[in-house]
Amino acid sequence: MYPILLDIHSIVRFVILLAIVVSILLAFTGWFGKKEYTKGNKAINLITLISAHTQLVLGLILYFVSPFASTGNMGAAMKDPILRYWTVEHSAMMIVAIVFITIGYSKSKKALSSTEKHRLIAVFYTIAALIVVVAISMSGRPLLEMSR
Repeated sequence: MYPILLDIHSIVRFVILLAIVVSILLAFTGWFGKKEYTKGNKAINLITLISAHTQLVLGLILYFVSPFASTGNMGAAMKDPILRYWTVEHSAMMIVAIVFITIGYSKSKKALSSTEKHRLIAVFYTIAALIVVVAISMSGRPLLEMSR
């Protein structure tokens, strides 16, 4: 079950990355170009939100079945760079990124003007994307520390 879930989790990440990049580009274009916030904008932003939440559910399931994260000994995990990354760092950063996506989408729904809707998506989704990029780039760090 673990390998199948991990494969699905890996595939969904590409959906999120594509969706968030498109959302951000459209948001900045709409914000600075003073364009209308269209049903298409709302749809891609919603796809990003749904993909992120789907990934969160998959990630939480993986967390409890993963040989990396389910050691049950947090003290030992904190001393091991690989276990710490998968047990704490990756999960925490991705949850924070999903929170930013959720806040951005929710605030944009309540905004009155198209410019404000685009601005909110641009800001919150960009912050989320940066957190995801940092979390992904950190995934190689524990392996580098182990090779020293």
